Amino acid sequence: MARDLRGESRGPFFLGVGMAVLLFVPLFVFRRVGPLDFWWWMAVNIVLLAAFAARFDGGYLQALTADLREGAGRKIAWGVLSAGALCGLFWAGNKLARLVLPFAAGGIEYVYAFKAGASVIRVVILMALVIGPGEELVWRAFLQRRAQQRLGPGPGFLAATALYALVHAGSGNPMLVLAAAVCGLFWGGLYLRTGSALLVAVSHTLWDLAVFVFFPFG
Repeated sequence: MARDLRGESRGPFFLGVGMAVLLFVPLFVFRRVGPLDFWWWMAVNIVLLAAFAARFDGGYLQALTADLREGAGRKIAWGVLSAGALCGLFWAGNKLARLVLPFAAGGIEYVYAFKAGASVIRVVILMALVIGPGEELVWRAFLQRRAQQRLGPGPGFLAATALYALVHAGSGNPMLVLAAAVCGLFWGGLYLRTGSALLVAVSHTLWDLAVFVFFPFG
């Protein structure tokens, strides 16, 4: 099997990209499969990709372990602060988008419609324990890290961010794609600068809970 310049197999990276596309694009197109609504389906996809990374990416678990061992308190604090900053950015963006984009209100309402039929308690539990932290373990700690190894730090960050935004295009909702692009740039940039999955996982989880549950944009 071909190997990159760091001596690591390329297979897990390309298979991971393929899995991300195959798992997440249908999620945003259909939002439900059999008994699984959007939230259960999202959680299952994340667990599958994280398990794949843990099994087939040789450096994945080592990188996560090293991240937890050094400066965890400081990383958590920065995660909390960065979540607040991103919430502020989205609050301002929500106000501006509704003023200048005729489709903004409908697009934002479409995103919140994902919660229809799901109990608030279940959404909170899945966001806090699986979806929020799990997305960062998949998109940044696995896919972006491997993209940076293959393409270089800057190009790898941009490629992973583009993929993160593009899988949301299955929704057909420009506001969701725009939000994903902004979030991907924000968390991907934090990961590029710090290399800490813990930091971005805290940031992502708190932001999810804030904007989807506790302080939704009306």
